[in-house]
Amino acid sequence: MSGLDPALEAHLQTGVTTTCRAWALTRNDGVVLGFTDHDCTLSFEGMEFKAETGLSALALSQSTGLSVDNTDALGALSDAAIREDDIEAGRYDGAEIRAWLVNWQDTGQRQLQFRGTIGELRRAGGAFEAELRGLTEALNRPLGRVFQKPCSAVLGDRDCGFDLGALGYSTEMQAAEIKDRRVFRFDAFGGFDERWFQHGRLVATSGAAKGLVGVIKRDRVEGAFRVIELWHPLRAPVTTEDMLRIEAGCDKRALTCRLKFQNFANFQGFPDIPGDDWSITDPARAGSLNGGSRRS
Repeated sequence: MSGLDPALEAHLQTGVTTTCRAWALTRNDGVVLGFTDHDCTLSFEGMEFKAETGLSALALSQSTGLSVDNTDALGALSDAAIREDDIEAGRYDGAEIRAWLVNWQDTGQRQLQFRGTIGELRRAGGAFEAELRGLTEALNRPLGRVFQKPCSAVLGDRDCGFDLGALGYSTEMQAAEIKDRRVFRFDAFGGFDERWFQHGRLVATSGAAKGLVGVIKRDRVEGAFRVIELWHPLRAPVTTEDMLRIEAGCDKRALTCRLKFQNFANFQGFPDIPGDDWSITDPARAGSLNGGSRRS
């Protein structure tokens, strides 16, 4: 980071320094954790940075161009800091990381050296190693509008604009039976057609899996049960005591958008775009060569 804090710069120039490093980790569920390699807990910016929590970082690689700043963070798994079951549940995927150089005698003298996100996480033998990716990592992702027949929006996002909280598009209840964290059997609930929730989401709203989301593969009626099957198991234990929110699904078709959600004004696909067969048709073989529309 540019613009070194003048007080910290003066301290570094003395040749006898009392500096350490501190990290703040913000998960996507809003949990904030602070760590430091100093032997005492530090406090600044409204956070506590705990000592001896087993987190440290390797040398930071930075550049002035658009290449990605990166480093690795090493740590010990413990109940007091970063737990293995939270990593397994994906709670640290994409978490934001900030790293400072701090004068531990005067925490007002500090410099933000790194800001980015957690990339690949590896764990073994009671420890973990996390790849830290700088802000320019986002520039490596291709962006732009996709011209295709299906809708490119995600149901309920800004482009879609549909309110999943609307009456008739979600329900919340406990499962009667759970198999492999993937197949959920509910006592039959009325008001929803079979397959209404297919392609939708199942969200755990309580218990050890709180906040985790599964994408629904199938929604079917089996006798007295409504069965919701996910593509992949939830990544944390879930029991019949936990509350689960089930949200309606969208198959991205224009007809579904218009009839099921009454949201065709926000449809982000191009249902009338010509297919590949039409676009490569030899004009000499067309039935009519009068210059009119070939789709009539």
